[in-house]
Amino acid sequence: MEQTLVMIKPDGVERKLVGEIIQRFERKQLKLSQLKVGRMPRELAEAHYAHVKGRDFFEDMIDYMTSSDVVYLVLSGTDVIKTVRKMIGVTNPLEAEPGTIRGDYGATSYQNIVHASDSPKAAELEIQRFFG
Repeated sequence: MEQTLVMIKPDGVERKLVGEIIQRFERKQLKLSQLKVGRMPRELAEAHYAHVKGRDFFEDMIDYMTSSDVVYLVLSGTDVIKTVRKMIGVTNPLEAEPGTIRGDYGATSYQNIVHASDSPKAAELEIQRFFG
């Protein structure tokens, strides 16, 4: 059974959307295997977003991701990565379809409510990074 990492970002936590987001995944019969809540350490945020280091928004994104609590989820199911990616929508909420999590709730390209692994390799790495 495939697994993926989902993070509900600080804006989703602050706006009290955690229950709504988890409920959407559960309605799709995805299994919640692990969950934890906590503030992301700066070093972990920098490692996770290393692929955009040097971009003009990097520091703002790191400050945002470390500003308050994040909810970390491991979901499992058949084709869970593809299913979750479809459910969350494209990165930029202004371009995301209504009915997707980002389309319904996102604000900017990085204040976009959630993160989800985009491949099996990324899922394995990210689950290890955030859950050990």
